[in-house]
Amino acid sequence: MREPGLSYRAAERGNRMYENIYLALHLIVFPAWFLLAVAPGWRWTQRLVHAALVPLTMGAIYLAFLTAAIGFGQSDPEAGMGTLAGVMALFSHPVGALTGWTHFLVFDLFVGAWISRDARRCGIAHWMVLPALFLSLMFGPLGLLLYLLLRKFTGRGGWSLDEAVAR
Repeated sequence: MREPGLSYRAAERGNRMYENIYLALHLIVFPAWFLLAVAPGWRWTQRLVHAALVPLTMGAIYLAFLTAAIGFGQSDPEAGMGTLAGVMALFSHPVGALTGWTHFLVFDLFVGAWISRDARRCGIAHWMVLPALFLSLMFGPLGLLLYLLLRKFTGRGGWSLDEAVAR
């Protein structure tokens, strides 16, 4: 997508920059997903994935994108959240798409980490949780849906999400 007034070369440099940022975002979250999948009980998984480091990092990146979009005009002028057309315009600019994608990445990982912790608390075998983790990574809410159904139908947690309730 070439912005008005930019030369072809400048637009290409901008596109490469956005692509590199997109890839870098994945380098932040994919190691955490890998640890959730292959080493959920490892002490370094606990220290790295179940701590605030990744959400804080991603939150700061999200704030930078949001600031660029709102404060520095790096968005479509019609962008907003009050209408579907406004949301579509929001994602039509690379900074808007990166903002939204960062939002998805951090919240999907947060849900995946919760699933992993909750499954351990409830005594659900890790191999049974892997499909829910994969779906959480790829399709967010579908992973949570599968996990909640797994909890209910294994008799390990039911519908309550209250972590203080004794299992």
